[in-house]
Amino acid sequence: MRFSALPFTLAALAIGLSACQTMTPEERRAADERQCLSYGFKPSTSAFATCLQRIDLDRRADARAFRIQADENFDDFMAGPRYYPRYYYRR
Repeated sequence: MRFSALPFTLAALAIGLSACQTMTPEERRAADERQCLSYGFKPSTSAFATCLQRIDLDRRADARAFRIQADENFDDFMAGPRYYPRYYYRR
């Protein structure tokens, strides 16, 4: 009996892609509200709104830091030998 690698490859791909699910904005908001409630803030108060705002700002700062680090990693990757046309050199 001979097995084909295609079904196993497709199964591995399906399992891998199922792990890449992201949260919808509604799910993210509900999770943020649960987090603020766990801190003891009461809904419909300014402190609760401030808590939600800080969570959002922290998330944005993390995303910004990730993008900056990714850009630096890409720049390091591209920092290999560089070749310039001859007219850049002045003799």
